Amino acid sequence: MSRLRIISLELIGPVAVLLAWFLITQSSHSFYLATLGDIWKALRVNWLPGGLVNNGLPSLYRFLIGYGLACLLGAAGGLLIGLNRWLADALDPIVQFLRALPAPVLIPFGILVLGIGDGMKIAIIAFGAVWPVLLNTIDGVRSVDPTLLDTARAYQMPVSARVRRVIVPATLPQVFAGMRTSLSIALALMVISEMLASTDGIGYFVLLSQRQFQIPAMWSGIVVIGVLGFVFNILFLAAERRALRWHAGLRGHIDA
Repeated sequence: MSRLRIISLELIGPVAVLLAWFLITQSSHSFYLATLGDIWKALRVNWLPGGLVNNGLPSLYRFLIGYGLACLLGAAGGLLIGLNRWLADALDPIVQFLRALPAPVLIPFGILVLGIGDGMKIAIIAFGAVWPVLLNTIDGVRSVDPTLLDTARAYQMPVSARVRRVIVPATLPQVFAGMRTSLSIALALMVISEMLASTDGIGYFVLLSQRQFQIPAMWSGIVVIGVLGFVFNILFLAAERRALRWHAGLRGHIDA
């Protein structure tokens, strides 16, 4: 399938949504449904360029630090737990208990301990987004082909080299799968934490606009969050394709 045809197919959904929104808002007199023209005007007034600096940059900072911590801690912790069965059995009840906790429920505790600054929001994002990376990494380590490990042992490869050259590369596809799941969780927690305790950020802007009945501005903030999620996903997929080129080539070879 040609690239032009793929792009054309990908545009069908967004165009259909915009057309449906246009038709609904043109025929509706609801105060809560802003027209596309009003939303576009609110986007220009509130986000280009000052709004992006005042509310966009603080959100991006919290998101990137929190998500980065979640990926780092999840991958390192998952590698340690996956390599050590005794450690996995000992920590399993704690991991299952903590991952069952919805991260927003810890925001009141976070405010008490860390205040309403960036530290609390980063901690909440990291706590909520760490689990998919951690669990996928554990599963990836345990799923390494035993033949590869036996071959490494037969060549008397040291444990550190076995981890670095066999286990970590073989685990990467599942680590990336967990990181992609965590991406949307981190974005959602960024918005929630800013709505509950903040004086800036995109989440704070959306909630403030709603409370002041500035409906087009509220929708403009929602659009910005959606665009951010879309862009983050594209960037992540590009990074994943680059990091896992060998894996895609291997799958293509096996499929062939």
